[in-house]
Amino acid sequence: MKPYYITTAITYTSRKPHIGNTYEIVLTDALARYHRMKGEDVFFCTGTDEHGQKIEEIAAQEKITPKEYVDRIAGDIRRIWDTMNVSYDYFIRTTDEAHERVVQKIFKKLYEQGDIYKGAYEGWYCTPCESFWTETQLVDGKCPDCGREVKKTREEAYFFRMSKYQDRLTEYIESHPDFIVPESRKREMVNNFLKPGLQDLCVSRSSFQWGIPVDFDPKHIVYVWIDALTNYITALGYDPDGSSENFKKYWPADVHVIGKDILRFHTIYWPIMLMALDLPLPKQVFGHPWMLFGTDKMSKSRGNVLYADDLAEQFGLDGIRYYMLSEMPFAQDGSITYETIIERYNADLANTLGNLVNRTVSMVQKYFGGVIPTPQAYQPLDDELRTLAAETVAEVDRQMLTYHVSDALSAIFALARRSNKYIDETTPWTLAKTEEGKARLQTVLYVLLESIRYLGVLLTPFMPQSAAAILEQIGNAPASYASLSAFGGIRSGERVGTPVPLFSRIDEKEKMKEIEAAMAKSTETPEGIASITIDDFAKVELTVAKVTACEKVKKSKKLLCLQLDDGQGGRQVVSGISTWYAPEDLIGKKVVLVSNLAPAKLCGVESNGMILAADCPNGDVRVIFVDDAIPQGSKIR
Repeated sequence: MKPYYITTAITYTSRKPHIGNTYEIVLTDALARYHRMKGEDVFFCTGTDEHGQKIEEIAAQEKITPKEYVDRIAGDIRRIWDTMNVSYDYFIRTTDEAHERVVQKIFKKLYEQGDIYKGAYEGWYCTPCESFWTETQLVDGKCPDCGREVKKTREEAYFFRMSKYQDRLTEYIESHPDFIVPESRKREMVNNFLKPGLQDLCVSRSSFQWGIPVDFDPKHIVYVWIDALTNYITALGYDPDGSSENFKKYWPADVHVIGKDILRFHTIYWPIMLMALDLPLPKQVFGHPWMLFGTDKMSKSRGNVLYADDLAEQFGLDGIRYYMLSEMPFAQDGSITYETIIERYNADLANTLGNLVNRTVSMVQKYFGGVIPTPQAYQPLDDELRTLAAETVAEVDRQMLTYHVSDALSAIFALARRSNKYIDETTPWTLAKTEEGKARLQTVLYVLLESIRYLGVLLTPFMPQSAAAILEQIGNAPASYASLSAFGGIRSGERVGTPVPLFSRIDEKEKMKEIEAAMAKSTETPEGIASITIDDFAKVELTVAKVTACEKVKKSKKLLCLQLDDGQGGRQVVSGISTWYAPEDLIGKKVVLVSNLAPAKLCGVESNGMILAADCPNGDVRVIFVDDAIPQGSKIR
C-alpha cells in the first residue's frame, strides 16, 4: 500500500481548545479517513505542545507544577479529540521522554555544524505568542500578531542562521508551486517574509525553566520552534544517530494541515531546519482558514467561545462534524453561530439526507415487505441519477485531493437532493397502485437504495457514525470505496433494516431557550484568564461621556464614529457596533469611556478611546449606558 503521512499542528496546552481549534483535527481526520478508504497506508499524527513561559506562569498561578498542568490540559485535549471520533494513529506530547531526547540531539547537531550560534537578544517579547519582535515590527507598540502588550527583554540566547538558507528556500518554493496552498498563502510568505530578508531566529531561552534543557549548556532551554516543529519527525522515530523504519517509510509528510496564523513557522522555519538536517521537505503545507463566531475571531476575553464537546451534546457528534466541514471554505474564513448550526442541520441533515433515507427504506418495507427488489429495464430518469452518482465519486476525488473538503460535501449533498427530486418525479406511491406500476416501482426503489449506498460510502470520512447507520438501514450492501466503481452493488433479495430517523428536525426557538438556560446556569470561570490586582485595574481610566454626534464610517460596514463630551473638551471614538446600533440610537446617551487608551486609526479614522459594551447571547452586543443624572467627566472607580 502507498504510505500517506498527514499531521495537524500540535495543540498548545495553555487551555481547553475551542471549536475553531477543533476544526483542524476534524478536517484532518476527514482527509485521513478518505485516504484510508482509497486503500492507502495512512499514518495520522496529532498531539500537544507543552513547554514555554506562558505555561510556567499559568501553573504558578494555580500553584501546581507545569507538568501537572500540562498533564491535565493534554488529557482534556485528547478526550475532546476522541469525543469527536478522530482516528489519529499517534498522539505525541512534547514532554514525551523520547521526543525530548531527540530534540536535544537535534539542537546539538545543528550547533556543532555551525547552524546555531550563541549570542544575546534584546527586543520586545510577547508571552502569549512566544515571539520576539523588533521596535519596527510592533503595531502601536503592541504585538503585531495578537495586539497584546510586549515586554522589553534582554537575555543570552542561541540563534539559528536562517539567512544562510534563505536563497535555497526561496528557490525551492518557486520550483515547487504546490508546496504551500492555497496560492494566496504562498504569496504572503514570499512577499512578507522571504523577500524582505530573514533574520536569524532565537532558538533558546534562559529567563525561564519550563522546557527541554540544552544538554551542553543547561542554563538554556530549547525554545519552542525546534521543540514543537520537530514533533513531525520524532513521532516517526527520527534520530540523528539512526532513524527507525517507520521514519524511512512515511517521511516526507504528504501534508501538514495547519491554521493560517502559524504558516510562517511551517513554511519558513521548519523547511530551513529540515534543510540543515539534510532531510526532505514535506510535500505540502495546507494553511486552512479560521472558524469565526459570527464575524469575530473566537476569544475567551470576548466571551464568544464555543466548545466542540458541548456542541456535540446539543446537536450530535456528526451534526457538528458536518457543520464544521461543510461551512468552511477552502481559502476564506467560515462562521459559526447556534442559529446557523440549526439552520444547516434542519436543511441538510434532517430534510435532505435523513428524509431521503427514511422515505426510501419505509417504502421498501411498505411495498415489498422489506426485501430489496430486482430492477427492471432502466429508463432515462434512472440513468440520469446513475450517471450523477458516478460523477459524484469523481468530483469528491477531485475536491478531496486538493483539500476542498466543503466542496466535496457539497457534491455529495447535491446527489442527495437529486435523489429526493427523483422520488417526486417518479411518485412511488402512485406506481404502487397498479401491477404495471409496481414493476416500475421495483426499479425506482432499487435505484434509490443504490444512490443511498453511494451517499453512505462517500459520507464515511466526514460523518462515520451516520454513514454506518445509513448503510445498516439499506441492508447488507458493499461499503468499500472500490465498490463505487459500478452502479448496482446492492444485492436484490436482501432485506433492508428498520427505518429509523437519522436526524430529527430541531425547533429553533425551543433549542435556543435550552441553550440560553444552560449558559445562564454556567458559573465556570474562563480558563487561562489571569487574575489582576487592584493596581492593575487602577491603570484603566473609566469616564462618563455623552454622545453628541454619531455617523457611520464610510469605508466600513461595522464602524461608527462617535463624538463624545467627556467633560474635558471632547474626543472622537470609533466603535464596531453599527451591526447593532444606528447612529441616532446613540446620540444623547451617556456611555462609559476608556479614556486612557492609546490612540489608533481604524479605516483611516482616528479613535481616542473606547466605549464599553457587553457580549450577549446569540451574537448580540449591548452598549453599557449610564444614568443620565451622572455628569459627563465623572470617573468610574
